[in-house]
Amino acid sequence: MRSRDVAPTRIPLARCADEALGRLAQASGSLALSRLDGGALLCERAALGGRVIPGRTAACGGCRLFEAVGDAVALNLSRPADRELLPALFEADDLETQSDAAIAARIAGSEASTLVSRGRTLGLAIAAEHEGVPSPSQPRAELLQGRPAAPAGAITRPRVLDLSALWAGPLASHLLWLAGAEVVKVESRTRPDAMRGSDPTFHALLNQGKASVVLDFNDSSDRRSLLSLIATSDIIIEAARPRALLQLGIDAAQMVRSVPGLVWVSITAHGAQGDAAGWVGFGDDCGVAAGLSAALRAATGHSGFVGDAIADPLTGIFAALAAWEAWATRRGRRIGIAMSHIVASCLEEARERRADELNACLKAWSASVGRPFPSVRRRPIGHVAAFGENTRSCLQSSPAPRGPVLA
Repeated sequence: MRSRDVAPTRIPLARCADEALGRLAQASGSLALSRLDGGALLCERAALGGRVIPGRTAACGGCRLFEAVGDAVALNLSRPADRELLPALFEADDLETQSDAAIAARIAGSEASTLVSRGRTLGLAIAAEHEGVPSPSQPRAELLQGRPAAPAGAITRPRVLDLSALWAGPLASHLLWLAGAEVVKVESRTRPDAMRGSDPTFHALLNQGKASVVLDFNDSSDRRSLLSLIATSDIIIEAARPRALLQLGIDAAQMVRSVPGLVWVSITAHGAQGDAAGWVGFGDDCGVAAGLSAALRAATGHSGFVGDAIADPLTGIFAALAAWEAWATRRGRRIGIAMSHIVASCLEEARERRADELNACLKAWSASVGRPFPSVRRRPIGHVAAFGENTRSCLQSSPAPRGPVLA
């Protein structure tokens, strides 16, 4: 039995977060960023929510690790509609979809690889502990497209348009705000950022200092306003699957070609190209897909979740760094940041450079299951805008587009 008397002194992969934050602080000259602690950012949500260090059920409760034939499987059922897909996942109409015991029994009799393949086709967030994807050599920031330079002139603070929700994207734009950027957060009137209602304290922390714009994406005039905001921005952060953007009339590749100097950051679960671009994933299951739970099992003999949806905050940090460094070159480009790739890359780096430290962190983490996350003390220091507070002012005072507004 594992002891629960030892709290982890360092969350695994925290040093990777620290180093990326340090690079961003140095590049931007931000004193606020230089004061941040990478480990605190990785566990901030759980600490603020009073959650405990997880075992085989994620800190947020929505994702669980189950034993299947050939491997363990992480199945994330955090969305209300996810359980409706379970009969199709198991090809069984008699499943008690609200029973975790019934789900565990079905998974125990199923091949892990088959479940993962079928689940991703259905749109479930699912991963195998030892699936071996992605390759650790996969770049953290994948250049999808390189385009024209921005107009000549003095470099001022960038204007960031945040089209993302939940954690990774909002954290990236939050860090860019701390770096000195102007940030505008855009939300759908009918589908606002779910973090507003589910975790208002954490939402306020991530979205302080940002202007809040609310648009009706079903309205042609509002969609055109959105395209205009894109054409007047320096950095775009989004975390939608490609087809979702196209349904709104947003062609990221075309916008990067049309707006000189535009940096477009696409955050995905498993990649921005090929079949993986359509796979759903969240922070907990993406960490499993990257091999982090397998590393925990190898170090301790016990599997489980490492961190609280650790792929989210790690990705947010590296997305902010990639965005700032790209903007500083004044060369337009589109960058793909995949959550599972970020974790796999950080894990491989830790193995190569700090193997003993990594193993010690993993063992301490496993020994601390059930204890509270390390406390954090950050609180908002900027104004937290009400939903849609700045819609009119942002649309009326937006600078002239640097490229055509493509309807």
